[in-house]
Amino acid sequence: MSTETALPVLTPGDFASDQEVRWCPGCGDYSILAQMKKVLPEIGVAPENTVFVSGIGCSSRFPYYVNTYGIHSIHGRAPAVASGLKIARPELSVWVITGDGDALSIGGNHLMHCIRRNLNLNIILFNNRIYGLTKGQYSPTSLLGQVTKSTPGGAIDNPLHPLSVAIGCEATFVARSIDVNIKHLSATLKRAAQHVGTSFVEVYQNCNVFNDGAFEYATGRDVKADRTLELEHGKPLIFGKNRDKGIRLNGMTPEVVELGKGISEDDLLFHDERAPEPTLAYLLSRMSYPEFPEPIGVFRDIDKPRYEEVLSSQIDAAKQRSKGDLKSLFESGETWTVS
Repeated sequence: MSTETALPVLTPGDFASDQEVRWCPGCGDYSILAQMKKVLPEIGVAPENTVFVSGIGCSSRFPYYVNTYGIHSIHGRAPAVASGLKIARPELSVWVITGDGDALSIGGNHLMHCIRRNLNLNIILFNNRIYGLTKGQYSPTSLLGQVTKSTPGGAIDNPLHPLSVAIGCEATFVARSIDVNIKHLSATLKRAAQHVGTSFVEVYQNCNVFNDGAFEYATGRDVKADRTLELEHGKPLIFGKNRDKGIRLNGMTPEVVELGKGISEDDLLFHDERAPEPTLAYLLSRMSYPEFPEPIGVFRDIDKPRYEEVLSSQIDAAKQRSKGDLKSLFESGETWTVS
């Protein structure tokens, strides 16, 4: 007679907290939260074995809104806190929720080292190209010339490209999605969760109060087909309403070409998300509107050793080499009696 009992089937409701969601009406964060709650049951990890770690910013209120364990940590340090948690409790499913300001300004150093170590955790970066919580100052991803409360004459800092940073740190999983593209976002989050190693996902997220329409070129119904390019492993880079445009390499430089005018699909660049060398993924991360359609989807998905697993092996090996007992250690060598 079997004593096994079937595990309960999880639903999005199991991951919904009782906290009032305190984002501005219309904020793109609502969409990301909804898709996360949809994906979590499909991953199959129970709420009590899931942890969300955040830093500071609008996005970093996320741990309050999911019925899991959560840590609302300090500015920019979410990757460091999550790293310590994953090392101490490797069986947990750990998610880092951060924003372009939190992750790439004060938190840049922590983000970089978390990615290069390849711990088995997921980093979701909400990119709205603005500081929203502190009311509209420019951020590390704000575009050149962008007028904000802190740059009334236009931003003069060269913006960081989050995916380029991650690929430069040799992230083993890199992807991009958009808050309102809910099917694509859901699929991307699920792929990130399935990856064993550090997954890094940038989500274009609209701040409708301080930077409304920042990604209209990638979300507008009439223009998005011509201005975004959905990456598919093993397939040529084709885009456009009529699927009649593509990307090919001219030497090491990508260029937009039109199919059917002496150019076939075989002439185009084919996407290989599993290439061990990150050069192609980096090249794609540099393609941006208006010169190019902006790629969305999985840029890179490879396998490399995980930091916490290698560390655990080193600790086990050290224990095997250092067998002994404390009593013998304390009584060895010279001793003194203090009266």
